[in-house]
Amino acid sequence: MKIVVADRISQKGVEFFKAQDGFEVIEAYGSSKEQLLEIVPDVKAIVVRSETKVDRDVLAAAKELVAVGRAGVGVDNIDIDGATESGVVVMNTPGGNTIATAELTFTHLLCGARPIVQACETMRQGKWDRKKFPGTELRSKTLAVLGMGRIGSEVAKRAKAFEMKVIAYDPYLTESRAETMGVEIADIGTAFAEADYITVHMPLTDSTRGMINTEAIARMKTGVRIFNCARGGIIDESALAEGLNSGKIAAAGLDVYAEEPLASDSPLRNIQNLVLTPHLGASTQEAQESVGFEIAESITQVLQGGPARNAVNMPSVDSATLEALQPYMSLGGKLGSVLQQATTAQVETIRISLWGPVNELDNKPLARAIQLGYLRRISGDNLSDVNAPAKMKDLGVSIEIVNSTAEVDYTDFIELQAVCSDGNTISVSGTIMGKESLPRLVQFNGRSIEANLGGNLLILYNRDTPGIVGLLGTILGKDSVNIANMSLSRAEGEMNALTIFELDTSLSKEATSEILANPDINDLIFIQA
Repeated sequence: MKIVVADRISQKGVEFFKAQDGFEVIEAYGSSKEQLLEIVPDVKAIVVRSETKVDRDVLAAAKELVAVGRAGVGVDNIDIDGATESGVVVMNTPGGNTIATAELTFTHLLCGARPIVQACETMRQGKWDRKKFPGTELRSKTLAVLGMGRIGSEVAKRAKAFEMKVIAYDPYLTESRAETMGVEIADIGTAFAEADYITVHMPLTDSTRGMINTEAIARMKTGVRIFNCARGGIIDESALAEGLNSGKIAAAGLDVYAEEPLASDSPLRNIQNLVLTPHLGASTQEAQESVGFEIAESITQVLQGGPARNAVNMPSVDSATLEALQPYMSLGGKLGSVLQQATTAQVETIRISLWGPVNELDNKPLARAIQLGYLRRISGDNLSDVNAPAKMKDLGVSIEIVNSTAEVDYTDFIELQAVCSDGNTISVSGTIMGKESLPRLVQFNGRSIEANLGGNLLILYNRDTPGIVGLLGTILGKDSVNIANMSLSRAEGEMNALTIFELDTSLSKEATSEILANPDINDLIFIQA
């Protein structure tokens, strides 16, 4: 399996790849887009930092691509929607550079409080301007942290050590978490109005793009200090420049920009009370070692059939949860395939009902496994649990998940119902059995039946008359199809029976026609493994 390392990562990460059996590592540092397009047609994974762009052209050329790994946090240089449509998992390393970015942010805060950079420049010019560079103390000042994720939380911790008052704007921050950290929750208006210092630690989205703009700055204190070591574009750079030049903003520090690299003639370069760094957030030896090795481990795990850690475009679960989910995901995928093959009308909704211990686990990976099983025979190439939900949506099929507490005869139980446009509902149900957690079909359209879900199934609705089993045995024998097992379901007083045959191989069209020609056979469904 070929892995392209397009941007330089820790050598430990590269060596980790090279140590894996069956991996071929292509170190393509500094490749142009044209060169990359020539390299990627048969690669399984691409590793990038922030320099190389994995756009739709690259994704289209990489026909065998399974994963894209970003050695860092931001994935602005990766087309997430395009990757998802192509069934490519995108992973990053959100924890590897947390401390490095938090420390850089605090360095900018300190440089905003004490004009060290500006004073240093005059010292190099032979000057001694002690009175020209008065500073201010951080102690007792109010710091507004916009975004209390990993990095924002670490910045808040350091600010508390400097005896700052910390207020936090984050829609997802709970009161208990804020209390534990010693910070106060504030809405965005309060954060703007009360802060002496503002630092941004949010992703760049439609809602955060340009959130610090002329209007926002007008609501801030005169003499506020603003810092961004998160993502370029969150601060309107023109508004920031205007505020710095007018004195509304006393100082600012930027490590990220709307367009990178920052243009050589950018007016930001000429503002004296603005400290600029060239996207150094993760640029420490420790961070680079960490993110390079971490992304190598994550990609290797996916290529070897394991779970995706820190996936950006699909649910990411920890290894313990995934291990607990694995038997249910196997069962769900097989039930999904049975449901699709048993349904002839247009499906509008698939209802997933869960009973037992699986209710206590994260059901998103299970739902994707079911959708993947349903789509396996009908959606062609590039299908994965990454793009399965999108493909279901394209088919016009909605997914409902129900955690049920009704009584059933099994400890673990999954029921899938396909609600069809003709008003009918098709259902299949299964459980896992034994120490090996083998997936078993235990109901078909509400009728109790038992069959192994690992092979081919021949499902018959027939009149309950003598000779049906013998007839089937004769026809299948002539067709050289061996019956591995058989299960019969017949409700008391009913004339119709449901019979499931587990077959070693598929049956021919001729055998199918001969079975259906018998007037006692009402319907035949063949489920291929």
